[in-house]
Amino acid sequence: MPIRRLDHVNVVTTQLADMVAWYEAVLGLRSGPRPDFPFGGAWLYAGEVAVVHLVEERGAARTGSEAALKLEHFAFSATDAAAFEQRLAANGWPFEKIALRDAGLIQFHIADPDGNHVHVDFDLTA
Repeated sequence: MPIRRLDHVNVVTTQLADMVAWYEAVLGLRSGPRPDFPFGGAWLYAGEVAVVHLVEERGAARTGSEAALKLEHFAFSATDAAAFEQRLAANGWPFEKIALRDAGLIQFHIADPDGNHVHVDFDLTA
């Protein structure tokens, strides 16, 4: 049984409302159904798939420092790089744009409100 794709990422946060707003505004994900877990959180969807699971932490933040952070980044594949870049710039959201011409990709590196490194990849050959 080979792995076909990454299903979702699970991110623990002390800033649930800010994180939901960011993933909706910046990445265009939408909040959707989530099982009735005994803890707070939100599931954010790309199409019909819940790709980001947020878990509300009421104690101290568990991410944000290089010493504690074990996951360097997670990435999304998307279309329409020009529109995405325009939306980032128009809203003043900081980003780093990297053209990987040999790999046929343009990447936008961004950080969510908790400082998690997210990048969005665009296929230059499509």
